[in-house]
Amino acid sequence: MIPLSRIRSEPEAVAQGARDKGEAAPVDMILALDETARQARTEVEQLRAEQNRISKGKVADPEQIGKLRAMKATIQEKERELNALEQQIEELLLYVPNPAHPGVPVGADETGNQVVRLEGEPRPFSFQPRTHLELGETLGLFDFARAAKISGSRFAILAGWGPRLQRALVSYMLDRARENGYVELATPYLVRREAMTGTANLPKFEDDAFRTDDDLFLIPTAEVPVTNYYREEILSEEQLPLAHVAHTPCFRKEAGAAGKDTRGFIRLHQFDKVELVRFVHPDNSLDELEKLTSHAESVLSGLGLHYRVLLMCTGDMGFAQWKKYDLEAWAPGMERFLEVSSCSVFGDFQARRAGIRFRPASGKLQYVHTLNGSALAVPRTMVALLETWQQEDSTVVVPEVLVPYLGVDHIGLDNVVVNSGIGDNQHPL
Repeated sequence: MIPLSRIRSEPEAVAQGARDKGEAAPVDMILALDETARQARTEVEQLRAEQNRISKGKVADPEQIGKLRAMKATIQEKERELNALEQQIEELLLYVPNPAHPGVPVGADETGNQVVRLEGEPRPFSFQPRTHLELGETLGLFDFARAAKISGSRFAILAGWGPRLQRALVSYMLDRARENGYVELATPYLVRREAMTGTANLPKFEDDAFRTDDDLFLIPTAEVPVTNYYREEILSEEQLPLAHVAHTPCFRKEAGAAGKDTRGFIRLHQFDKVELVRFVHPDNSLDELEKLTSHAESVLSGLGLHYRVLLMCTGDMGFAQWKKYDLEAWAPGMERFLEVSSCSVFGDFQARRAGIRFRPASGKLQYVHTLNGSALAVPRTMVALLETWQQEDSTVVVPEVLVPYLGVDHIGLDNVVVNSGIGDNQHPL
């Protein structure tokens, strides 16, 4: 959340920050309401002063008593109006995006993103590489048809070695995070509205969320429960930085992505992800972003995947981010890069919404800076892995780092049971 004081002091900078992100920020409306509220506050204070002046004397005159009663009623009415104005302002502040860091390139869309670096080399093939859909059908890893019978489109069932490969990836990602100093959390998958608001998923993105009748939300990412872990707490300076990792399913309606990547294991309503979250001192947050990004990259390097790091421009970085890198892994079968991680620093934007502060050794309370990044999103990482390490006979070599988790060095027809597909009187094996 942008503090009201900043909007008062630099309204054009805040408004321009919103325009750079392609957002419409209600800056003018907030300032108009704030001016009305300040006038109302002055009136209330003047009426209270007059009320106190009269009350200090001997009030025996019925006319004075009547005047005080009328004044009290007026003050109460003015206070109600003031409270309503302040509530309106607080609600509108939730719709003001976080202006980007000055070092972020200004751009309208993904064409303004900058490639920071390419890592690894794309694997050369002596044959035409297959897509993960083709490999999954041959090896019996996915069953999208039966998932659609159960849940509808954009859901997947993993079968045979599919779920085992997913578990291996998750375990490897969690172990890498722990090696890098992250403390693991196992969080709820349902959160309250206040938690979603704290990470800036609400109110703006409510249409993308799955909500229950009792106003709980299925988490779109572990960022929500983990960031809110220290909600409304005061930390000590010595505790910083704090680092946590969590593996959760993620639930998204993807309301703004109709018709995009609807086939395969790319854009689903439910998918697994390992999330890194850091709470840091404001002086170190940009350095901490580089560290967080390196932690996510280490997973890709360990899997032997070719990937690139993008510095996202203002128009493609999101409502809440201050600065963001995307990691994209190369999928040779699809002949494209796939986003497998976003690593972001938010400044104090989330901490103000969630009330997460720290007490310096000297000085007044300050808000922490928050960061998060996927390490990694499992489905797209699996897609890149399958397509990168496939062999001409449709077997897939298991990266060395995953062999201890899977117990095999390849996935092939000799160690899988192929699902026969949907037909009359057929049932899953």
